[in-house]
Amino acid sequence: MPKNMTIYLNGEPVRAEGGEMIIDVARRNGIDVPHFCWNQRLHRIGACRICVVEVEDQKKLAASCCTPVREGMRVHTHTPRVLEARRINLELLLANHNLNCTTCRMNLNCKLQRYADDFMIEEIPFEGAKRHEAVDTSSVSIVRDNDKCILCEQCVQVCNNIQTVYAIGLQGRGFNTKVSPPIDSNMAESPCINCGQCVVACPTGALHEKSSINEVLEALNSDKYLIAQTAPSIRATLGECFGLSPGTPVTGQMVSALRDIGFHKVFDTNFAADITIVEEATEFIKRFKENRDLPMITTCCPAWIKFGEQYFFKQLNHMSSCRSPQAILASLIKTYFSEKIGKNPKDITLIDIMPCTAKKFEIQRPEFKGDADYVLTTLELAKLIKQYSIDFLNLSTSQFDNPMGESSGAADIFGQTGGVMEAALRTVADLMADEDLPKIDYTPVRGMQSMKEAELTIAGEKIKVCAVHTLGEARKLLKQIKEGESPYQFIEIMACYGGCVGGGGQPPPHRKEILQKRAQALLKEDSGKGLRKSHQNPAVKRIYHEYLGEPGSEKAHQLLHTTYTNRCILEDCR
Repeated sequence: MPKNMTIYLNGEPVRAEGGEMIIDVARRNGIDVPHFCWNQRLHRIGACRICVVEVEDQKKLAASCCTPVREGMRVHTHTPRVLEARRINLELLLANHNLNCTTCRMNLNCKLQRYADDFMIEEIPFEGAKRHEAVDTSSVSIVRDNDKCILCEQCVQVCNNIQTVYAIGLQGRGFNTKVSPPIDSNMAESPCINCGQCVVACPTGALHEKSSINEVLEALNSDKYLIAQTAPSIRATLGECFGLSPGTPVTGQMVSALRDIGFHKVFDTNFAADITIVEEATEFIKRFKENRDLPMITTCCPAWIKFGEQYFFKQLNHMSSCRSPQAILASLIKTYFSEKIGKNPKDITLIDIMPCTAKKFEIQRPEFKGDADYVLTTLELAKLIKQYSIDFLNLSTSQFDNPMGESSGAADIFGQTGGVMEAALRTVADLMADEDLPKIDYTPVRGMQSMKEAELTIAGEKIKVCAVHTLGEARKLLKQIKEGESPYQFIEIMACYGGCVGGGGQPPPHRKEILQKRAQALLKEDSGKGLRKSHQNPAVKRIYHEYLGEPGSEKAHQLLHTTYTNRCILEDCR
């Protein structure tokens, strides 16, 4: 197949490359072809038939997402025949769809709703039986509503092919086909790791986050002392919910909005990210010097932790014992801060603002039970702000509260893949040799799409590191460790594509270029700060001096570290 070729799109000659599909060439040339099942990162299956186009010399319409280009091909994307086929396919989908749009979580953001409006569909000509299934609310973080499912299979592909979790799949045949966990189990009984990447993939709201807004509203109208903490990536994504361009930082407006809503204190999870780095770097240096339990793996991502507990429990001695920043700050709020202000921890309600549906699961873990009370995702926070009729775009900016509102640039970059690794190594380099971290020159690992490695020299020692996002890629690393073949000393794992900027609670869409803009905003925050190393944060030094003692001390271990639970699904991981 020739590498370069010419095809004709709507009569115009355009360049194409061997192996490309029609939809790829069309999109590159500014032609919008409607689609449901197509996704940049997923296998092309042509299931929805909304992306059909007309190809001269072919009798049948072709699914543009899985029809390869060929030299001289003449393609028409919007002929009357094409538009009629798309309309009929949309009408068939709508005929079997729950049409309670105004009460749907995806109202005004639903692709099916938008296409129905674009094609001016006002009546459904098809009648017949509709699927009906009870809504599955068993999970602490994800709701499954199959009455809104259009069987595009994106969620199935993400769960099985990208994350390799296999929590959901296609069950049944013909009209009875549905997406669900196997053997009619529910989401809580499935091996779901709560990452929410299925939610990100779903175009119609058949999968969505389990909201805690009503519980938070009740707390706001109680006599409790209310505290919010906000994760690093929220400041780079919340603005999108109010029409701002991806990657627009809104830190100050976010803090002001939370105060206007009624929170007594607004703390920065970045502060706890700096503490995480101090503890994690101390732990890594100790392991490295003792040549013990290497590679060490970061533990900021609760979805990755649950994945490891389910499939690789025997290898979990390689995980850092450090809690996530969310869990660290929650612990310190209910101990250090409650003591400081003379309040009973039971009189404090803590709401965590996170990019991640798995954080809703994390606060339910027995190890952390009682520290944080509720988790709201980025999308939920935006809805809460709108319910309070706050003019977000015109808010004046304000600063986080102290003593847990000061952070370094190293904490800002936690929200993007590779950020935790870089933050940790900045401190490792200082603690081992009082030197600046050499530039991390990452290179992609051959055959692995979301994995990059680097080799650095710190204090004369060679340290090989790896940063990986998505759990299918992480599985490959863990198999290396299982077989005793890992070449690394330090590994970062993030469950979501792009890291936390691509979390299950972030605003859609999650296209690669949007995730990159979100990550760039965090990198800009880091580079703009005078303080860029976690262990140099004066507020962090103060809390160790006043309360925790030395990094890695007994009290630090009690409040900042954790253990893991055997959730093994497979016999060989027990």
